[in-house]
Amino acid sequence: MKTIANNVPQDSYLIPPKEIAFPGGGGGEANFRRLGERFLKLFIDYGKLKPNAKVLEVGCGVGCMALPLTKYLSNKGEYYGFDLVKERIEWCQIAYQEKHPNFYFQLSDVYNKNYNSEGKIQAAEYEFPYKDDRFDFIILNSVFTHMLFTDLDNYLSEIARVLKTGGTCFITYFLLNQESLTEIILNQSKFKFRFQIDNGLTVDKNIPERAIGFYEDVIRDKYKKLNLKINEPILYGAWCGRKNPVSGQDIILATKK
Repeated sequence: MKTIANNVPQDSYLIPPKEIAFPGGGGGEANFRRLGERFLKLFIDYGKLKPNAKVLEVGCGVGCMALPLTKYLSNKGEYYGFDLVKERIEWCQIAYQEKHPNFYFQLSDVYNKNYNSEGKIQAAEYEFPYKDDRFDFIILNSVFTHMLFTDLDNYLSEIARVLKTGGTCFITYFLLNQESLTEIILNQSKFKFRFQIDNGLTVDKNIPERAIGFYEDVIRDKYKKLNLKINEPILYGAWCGRKNPVSGQDIILATKK
């Protein structure tokens, strides 16, 4: 990492203030950077992300994934991110605009009981503000873990619409299958999924969006209907107490046929 004379990284202007930082960046600047770098490695190693790719991040927060991409994407590459938290988007727009003109951030005023309770647009009706077949690579990190199934259903359809044929989507989940459900019953899971909702379970019956797990067979069926071919094997995560995981949440990489 390049630094200036007083040992402050040259890209420190892309580190968000603590008061608006995404929870995944908790623990300070070092952890924020480490999380982004870890995911960039996953994007490259498993998703075969190329430097000239057109990238979309749904639920971009304050740029934890965007930060390492500023070093990886070439001048021909582009990054687009949208999020439903106004303060985060406004901060990113200011922080990136001067030195990274191929990085774009947009507010989506979508209702979410946990994150944007005053949002004017229902997630089940939200249309991504991009043309068909626009992106080579689409990222959702810990987004579908906070959305009801009707909302996920619409978002996944939108992902299939704006993803190029042959493009890849990288999406994290809490997938409920025989293994993870057993770990939940045995109280090994970090997340206590107890309450039934449509096609899954939640940890909070009053605010289900706090954390949601979906049945894996339901998700697989949805991918199949949208011509999104899952790149097997699914990369299962540590959230339920699983040993030797790839990441914290389960990761599905899929290619648009």
